[in-house]
Amino acid sequence: MTQKIISYNVNGIRAALKKGFAEWLNSENPDIVCIQETKAMPEQIESEIFEKSGYKTYWFSAQKKGYSGVGILTKKQPDHIEYGMGIEKYDNEGRFLRADFGNISVVSVYHPSGSSGSKRQTFKMQWLEDFQNYVKELKKTRPNLIISGDFNICRLWIDIHNPEKQQNTSGFLPEEREWFQSFVEDGFIDSFRKFNKEPHNYSWWSYRANARANNKGWRIDYHMVSKNFEDKIKSAYILSDVKHSDHCPVVIEVDFQ
Repeated sequence: MTQKIISYNVNGIRAALKKGFAEWLNSENPDIVCIQETKAMPEQIESEIFEKSGYKTYWFSAQKKGYSGVGILTKKQPDHIEYGMGIEKYDNEGRFLRADFGNISVVSVYHPSGSSGSKRQTFKMQWLEDFQNYVKELKKTRPNLIISGDFNICRLWIDIHNPEKQQNTSGFLPEEREWFQSFVEDGFIDSFRKFNKEPHNYSWWSYRANARANNKGWRIDYHMVSKNFEDKIKSAYILSDVKHSDHCPVVIEVDFQ
């Protein structure tokens, strides 16, 4: 059975709902939605809106109000939900949520941004190392992983507008792209690039300088799929016209059988 999975950094779930997110979700009708940057505590989210549409809802929020947070909406009942990675400094920021369906696991992840300064960039680089080690260990027991979310890194030269001028910018630093390459070499498929090798395909645009209208964007949202599961990937694409956030949804269709 083919499952349509959407990953979407909504930049505030309550704000997105006011912009028609629930109505769009009903028309798009995905099987699973991985949400990042909920910016809300679970009790602040109107989960019944999604439940009326047939979704079970799971939220993992940051301790700090109005900050970070991830969620998973799913029409299929998971066998297990894992909240966080068991690493306190990251789990306090609500960045990792995993749902298990048989022998397949779907993760909603929100990687830190380093754009606010050197302290957070250092935190981000440590997260990347710890996240990669955690996933390596996880693959021993959950080998079929679909890791969906905002990685806050453009992986390739074609994943960012004007790459020549962006190499000193957090999100496109050489060491970040080196990390991403090592993550791929650990056995993951960048599902979008499996089907589309073209430039100018982005998932995030700054609110400044009319960036979205001019398509001056970054591709920082991904579905990374275990390489051993590659033949199950049927399609992957970006819904760049959907506008509830400064990000847009990214989609993968996967055979779960």
